[in-house]
Amino acid sequence: MAFHEVRFPANLSFGSVGGPERRTEIVTLQNGFEERNSPWAHSRRRYDAGVGLRSLDDVERLIAFFEARSGQLHGFRWKDWSDYKSCPASREVDFEDQLLGIGDGVTTVFQLAKTYRSGGVDYVRPIRKPVDGTVQAGLMGSQRAETVHYDVDLTTGVITFYDPPPAGARVTAGFEFDVPVRFDTDGIQVSVQSFGAGDLPQVPVVEVRI
Repeated sequence: MAFHEVRFPANLSFGSVGGPERRTEIVTLQNGFEERNSPWAHSRRRYDAGVGLRSLDDVERLIAFFEARSGQLHGFRWKDWSDYKSCPASREVDFEDQLLGIGDGVTTVFQLAKTYRSGGVDYVRPIRKPVDGTVQAGLMGSQRAETVHYDVDLTTGVITFYDPPPAGARVTAGFEFDVPVRFDTDGIQVSVQSFGAGDLPQVPVVEVRI
């Protein structure tokens, strides 16, 4: 079992269907009230790669990618076109998009993260698979330069500053990112005749914890 740092063809994932899911355990009490609990701190995303196929050439590319990953065995990168930036889809990435933390004069390592806000509640999602060449970091409202002031680990989403940000300094970043996933099946059933009639194969993909 390994993780392959290769992205599923983005033109195929563009037409996919999917998104986040949660696991909620609900117990209905005798008085009709409910107790709800979730064993998951973070959501898990699922997709169907089959609906993005448009031609037999696409099917061939899918099968090649599937075989190279040994089915469910190896993970890979997936571009979720509905959520792949540190900012809204209509905006360009900026180094002040997301707050990563506050400097203390000692800490040099910060995890990339994206905060989702609604109704006064925040959910912070760790970002483990940033896209090469898209990460921008800043300190105290001033942009910093990669390889001059910091390094980015593209396999973990960790930023390491050469010098610790001073106490009270806002550490921010902007980036594009992929979702770490694997195939959720060990078989792909394709019928050329059915495909020509618009019957697309189901190719489930599920997020993996890194």
